[in-house]
Amino acid sequence: MPHLKVKPFDSNIIATHIATSTVMTFVATAIHTDDILIGISHQDESFLLQLKPDKEGFLLKYDKVTRPLKVNILKEALAIVAQELALEIQSSNITISSTKVVPSSEYLKKIEDFVDIQYPKDTVSVEVGFGSGKHLLYQAQKNPDTLFIGLEIHTPSAQQVLKQIALQNIQNIWVVNYDARLFLEMLPSNLCKEIFVHFPVPWDKKPLRRVISKSFLSESMRVLAVDGRLELRTDSDNYFWYALETFFSVPQTSVEIRKNEALEVTSKYEARWLRQEKDIYDVYVKSKALSTQIKEPIVFDFYGIHYTEGIEETLAKEALVYEGYFVHFERIFRISAKRLLIKCAFGSFDRPEHKYVLLAEESCTYFVSPPVQTKVNLMAHEKLIMQFLPQHIALKDNNV
Repeated sequence: MPHLKVKPFDSNIIATHIATSTVMTFVATAIHTDDILIGISHQDESFLLQLKPDKEGFLLKYDKVTRPLKVNILKEALAIVAQELALEIQSSNITISSTKVVPSSEYLKKIEDFVDIQYPKDTVSVEVGFGSGKHLLYQAQKNPDTLFIGLEIHTPSAQQVLKQIALQNIQNIWVVNYDARLFLEMLPSNLCKEIFVHFPVPWDKKPLRRVISKSFLSESMRVLAVDGRLELRTDSDNYFWYALETFFSVPQTSVEIRKNEALEVTSKYEARWLRQEKDIYDVYVKSKALSTQIKEPIVFDFYGIHYTEGIEETLAKEALVYEGYFVHFERIFRISAKRLLIKCAFGSFDRPEHKYVLLAEESCTYFVSPPVQTKVNLMAHEKLIMQFLPQHIALKDNNV
């Protein structure tokens, strides 16, 4: 991913350039380390850059939690920051792509878009972890009356599919660069015809990271229409047996198993496994019940909480663990005397949320966007409020 290696410089100059900068909005320094974050606003995107010192200089790179999907936006921001601060660059990989194919931003959707979104097709299908996008693109072309939502956490793969959408003039795909395990909770009940999970990472040593789980299956069955199906395709014997055990744990489902089924479209990896005569398993789980609709949208409000002197010393130093979820203040950055940027991890253990909280003298908000609207994230959010609450006794009178 884009980064710059620059010669050592006095990082205090960053603050002096904020007022005149075209992209920099603030600078935040970690309280207990030398790490620095730079707030960026560029091309209608807000995100953070990290400045990490070492013996030979500084590494200026993107922040994983807030990075935008479009790599060129990151590259442009890095170049502008380096120019405005007059940094001496030792090495760089921010050459702007000269390709004539521009990723189709019209079909790129952010997770927050799904709070209140209109679906342009009556039929909706989802593909989890589309990789090269070969299957996703094929299905969209074959079924023009179906909206296909493709989920992919690997940013370069998402970018490549957006380019193919533009090249092939495909108008029934939405690309979402987000974790599918969280995303499904944003969808209405009974919406989808199919959910494809083709060749997920087996994660044999870290099973908690697997896409397939009891909670994912439960959400899939809620999102699927009656007789809609979840389709798992895997070359892993371990994953196949694990998935079967998971699928049979849910009531009112129909499970079908096939082995070495030939599909109309084959990825290059699947073709390689077939040449190696490796077994490929298909497991289809059909929803048999109509699900109730989700209630009103969840609101992540901090109810007037704001910075008070010394609050950074009162926040829990270790992770707070509750039944089914946790809250962890990973790092605290100071923007000014009365303004903090707090990096947090929270939510369920198998699919945690990573967010920044901007705590200022007049307000408290998530930066850049609120968490995904899940019940477990709301419970974690309420624990965050309780951590800030001791400095705001007056809120107790309002039954917060």
